[in-house]
Amino acid sequence: MENREDLRSILPFLPLKLNSSTLSWPNQVIEALKSLSKGPSHSRVDSGEVLFLAISDLRNSLSLSSHPFANSAADGYALFFDEFLSRAEAAKWFGEVVPLMANLLLRFPAFLESHYQYADLIMVGVDTGLRLLEPQQPGIVFLSQELIAALLSCSFFCLFPTANRVTNHLPVINFDRLFASLYEKYHENLEHKIKCIVHYFERIHSSVPVGYVSFERKVLVLENNAPLVTYPTANLWAKSVVPLCLFEVCSSGLIEDQLRGALEVDFANKYLGGGALSRGCVQEEIRFMINPELIAGMLFLPSMSDNEAIETVGAERFSNYSGYASTFRYAGNHVDIREIDSFGRRKTIIVAIDALRSPGLRQYRVDSLLREVNKAFCGFLDQLNYQQYQMLLQYCDSCVVRGGNDPMDADVSDIQATLVEDSGMSPDNNEAKATQNVTSQMQVHHSDVGIATGNWGCGAFGGDPELKSVIQWLAASQALRPFILHYTFGIEELQNLDQVCKWIMSHNWTVGDLWNMLVDYSSKRAKGETNLGFFSWLLPC
Repeated sequence: MENREDLRSILPFLPLKLNSSTLSWPNQVIEALKSLSKGPSHSRVDSGEVLFLAISDLRNSLSLSSHPFANSAADGYALFFDEFLSRAEAAKWFGEVVPLMANLLLRFPAFLESHYQYADLIMVGVDTGLRLLEPQQPGIVFLSQELIAALLSCSFFCLFPTANRVTNHLPVINFDRLFASLYEKYHENLEHKIKCIVHYFERIHSSVPVGYVSFERKVLVLENNAPLVTYPTANLWAKSVVPLCLFEVCSSGLIEDQLRGALEVDFANKYLGGGALSRGCVQEEIRFMINPELIAGMLFLPSMSDNEAIETVGAERFSNYSGYASTFRYAGNHVDIREIDSFGRRKTIIVAIDALRSPGLRQYRVDSLLREVNKAFCGFLDQLNYQQYQMLLQYCDSCVVRGGNDPMDADVSDIQATLVEDSGMSPDNNEAKATQNVTSQMQVHHSDVGIATGNWGCGAFGGDPELKSVIQWLAASQALRPFILHYTFGIEELQNLDQVCKWIMSHNWTVGDLWNMLVDYSSKRAKGETNLGFFSWLLPC
């Protein structure tokens, strides 16, 4: 088999066995899946209660009895499929959808064999095979939507081994906890989360998608290691001459509905998916329900460190919804009309970045500001276009050659002087013209892909909305993104966000200018020298 190292890393987390270089199910599992694939007239699986018994038998055949189900999982499967579905819905589920899922599982070994055979051909010189994308190791995995359908069928039938997941910092991947939560503490939103999942399987019954989804671990390396971008210091942010990108405030609408082709921010837990497969039902969990292919990444992506982010490209949206948290409701089918890229992925880019939890006053410390801005910068930066990003620092390098300074200590005035000399401008020209030259030279945004975000790290995480909006603006600008769309969701603290951003833009501030203002304010806030919000503190009376 091709990509043996990739397979070796992920095999302990798969239910398949490797025999003589061939992946396969145990014979008992094959017979049980064949029975399920022929429908309830053959398998007798025609209710949630019997379905759970069939799942238990499959797990026993895989020697997973030592990995117990979540308490009340059996009651949860029975509750949903025997009470919450209509008779017609249940007949379709057991008569058509469950047999399809069984067929996907029967073909799962073949899907994987084919996946590894072609993994080296997708991106020349880049490994894209399914493997454990380990912490501090940047890498990308491409999965076909058909393979993802098989993986999610494994999750539904709770077939993934769980023994080593905690020690490898991997999130929950089987669905038993989600169904158990439905029974143990019923909330209507949990019922509707499962409806989204059920709808996904119903949709692929009609037509299994044929595209691809990629999952990338992005890392800002902690030591200089070309060609990777290193973790920026506070001094780099303070000295940055990158111009601020355009900032557009969206007082209505949703991130996932944006039509500008922007990278969409997932307000993530450090464990990808957060509580998607349990009781969670806020921004990240909702996104994983309406784009359930995102769940596949939870199989092989361990938790994120402070210098890491996870980017997914191509996950199809299958469901509409209304509400949020306790009011979340499935609202029917969604037809995804996003364009397809050259790799067969939908042009839906979702980046997971986790904010500090309950930061309180410590969020105003420089180390916390640095952690948050670098987390966002890691997510927003296009690592694959590293060489273009390096253009950012070329003027600092010029200053080093001429002045012998550390490039991170190069002063804006030094860079302005260098540009004046390089362009043949007269020393008599005023500083404003030199600054304008810097701005035009540094305006090298690498694509037309902006950022669509909102109140990241606020709400349940307890972050300061004013602080977080500015931090994301800084990160998007330093990552050379052309614009940022900020969805405020109507929160009071951001009522004058548009006014503040226009005032800042009118002063032609750089990233360094705004960072230094933020640090100055945060220092005063941490010391109790001001109780004003950043916007009130910043704007003149």
